[in-house]
Amino acid sequence: MAKRHPADTGSASRQAQGFAVGRVSRLMRCVLLALLALPCAVLASRADEPLQDLKAQYRRETTVPFPSSDPYSAAKLRLGRMLFFEPKLSGPGTRSCATCHNPALSWGDGLPRAVGEQALTLRSPTLLGVAWIPVLGWDGKYPTLEDVAIGPMLSPANMNITEREALRRLSAIAGYRAAFAEAFPRSDPHEAVSRTHLEQALATFERTIVAAPAPFDAWIEGNEEAIGERAKRGFLLFTGKAGCAECHSGPNFTDGSFQDIGLAAEDDIGRGRLFPSSVKLQHAFKVPTLRDVARRAPYMHDGSLPDLAAVVAAYDQGGIDRPSRSELIHPLSLTPEERSELVAFLRTLTGDPQPFEAPELPR
Repeated sequence: MAKRHPADTGSASRQAQGFAVGRVSRLMRCVLLALLALPCAVLASRADEPLQDLKAQYRRETTVPFPSSDPYSAAKLRLGRMLFFEPKLSGPGTRSCATCHNPALSWGDGLPRAVGEQALTLRSPTLLGVAWIPVLGWDGKYPTLEDVAIGPMLSPANMNITEREALRRLSAIAGYRAAFAEAFPRSDPHEAVSRTHLEQALATFERTIVAAPAPFDAWIEGNEEAIGERAKRGFLLFTGKAGCAECHSGPNFTDGSFQDIGLAAEDDIGRGRLFPSSVKLQHAFKVPTLRDVARRAPYMHDGSLPDLAAVVAAYDQGGIDRPSRSELIHPLSLTPEERSELVAFLRTLTGDPQPFEAPELPR
């Protein structure tokens, strides 16, 4: 597997302010929308070049980035896969990372909100494409994927185990001792089972969780039959009138920013909890990937919208008008047909279900 460093997705100040910088040229979108009014023959001859350029900005990533501080190795990947499915890493021994991030459910859990030792306030985000997300968590409290790995385990409301007990349980199993020693050969064998190594192995596995090719990907590679005409019109709406691409940009369909889209309740402050003096970050939450989106209902950080039609309707209405609401959010005045075309396009971002075999765990 190829290795490279993650691309720089913007300065810390831009992330802190939650500004979304769309990767799609406004001028290009204007050209495409103007061309929609032209006869079909003219459209076919004049729109081909800008449309191809627009498509290229969404070409699927195939090379997973691994940081130099936690480089890829096959042994680390194997260990991380086992740890991800290991219920001994929860206090009662009944839940694993895969409980909330189930590969059969597009690496989510299908619930409006996650359930651990207690009912939680946020839904479980998908892990699809997580290698390309620069700051993690709905409110961005995790700076790296390594930081995310053990956080839910230590939360009393979630997996409810202490670091000491988690490492004790792993160290008591010969198969895990051997797997840690193989994954981290430069360590003292007696110190190989550590928090840092647990975090790095889990993060290595999670970086390999990538969405399968979808009909949209076949279309942008030149297969005009891969998606229908309504979906193609939906793509132009997505990158044009509806403005979705301002935040849902690039191959992963997210720019990684935090936005108040006008839906969160007044006491649901999101990233504002970490930046209380920032007006724009009150009620702001991570812009999620749209990969596999048709299989990931319900939607939003709190699971409050049941289906894609409800999501499009909410954006069309523009949400609560308040100081924190993103300047990109406003009523869209979409027609019923345009709403339907947007949903048709969003459905093309979901590929065929991929079989996944859980590993055999050391005992």
